Amino acid sequence: MENNRSYNKVKNYNKAFAAGIALNVFYIIVEVIFGLAISSMALIADAGHNFSDVLGLLLAWGANYLAATPANNKRTYGLRKSTILAALFNAIILLIAVGAISIESIRKIIEPEPIGGTTMMTVAGIGVVVNTLTALLFMKGKESDINIKGAFLHMAADAGVSLGVVAAGLLINLTAFYLIDPIISLVIVVVITAGTWSLLRESFHLSMDAVPKNINFNEVKRYLESLEGVEDVHDLHIWAMSTTETALTAHFLMPGEQKDDTFLSKVCKHLHANFGIEHSTIQIEKDSSQHVGTNCNKENI
Repeated sequence: MENNRSYNKVKNYNKAFAAGIALNVFYIIVEVIFGLAISSMALIADAGHNFSDVLGLLLAWGANYLAATPANNKRTYGLRKSTILAALFNAIILLIAVGAISIESIRKIIEPEPIGGTTMMTVAGIGVVVNTLTALLFMKGKESDINIKGAFLHMAADAGVSLGVVAAGLLINLTAFYLIDPIISLVIVVVITAGTWSLLRESFHLSMDAVPKNINFNEVKRYLESLEGVEDVHDLHIWAMSTTETALTAHFLMPGEQKDDTFLSKVCKHLHANFGIEHSTIQIEKDSSQHVGTNCNKENI
């Protein structure tokens, strides 16, 4: 059932990734053509930046596909974790792109260059449309999947950059003050960095098997300790198997209790319905003195 659920999610996003990549490749070609035509290094440099976005989308798409790979004897959780690694790499790529924009902006402040404001506005206007449409493709899934959030942030950041370039082009036409372009770029860099930092932090934590931010560890533990017959809960671990699936393992100290699979199934269903934990593994112990940290588990999915 889990593999089917993951496969359906991949199918749902295949069209979004394909459309997003196609739109951005088209925009890169437009930027290169116009950049060469007017000898604009700014447009050519932005084309390179957008190429990094295409790589980011390909990375997220590949990870989304790999997440549906069935488990086997060597990879008992399949390749679900690839979505977390893709989100982490996407955040790193974004920060590298931000660094490149910052360097270019500072260079243009030191050595201002004449810029064709009208051409900037036209080409950047196309970029606003392309990147906004692409970002909207991932709008729905960004809250529940940080891999999709990474793709969304890439496109939303580019839409913001393009909008800033449109505004810069307009002001340059009105004032002939060429420093407007790099100044607006640096402002946008600050905005992008703020959003990317949260993605980097969250994806790094999940890659280290930290508790997902949407799950309250103490509330889960309080629920488990409140179960009838449970005297103690220990070795409780909660971690992300992927950007959309969470796992839990726990040991229950239940001396004298004779619980069957119905009890375990009820607990697992409650964890799924109320905490979003899809895969729970629970071990019941009768005597605390016999606990030696083994992992001989009673599993329910």
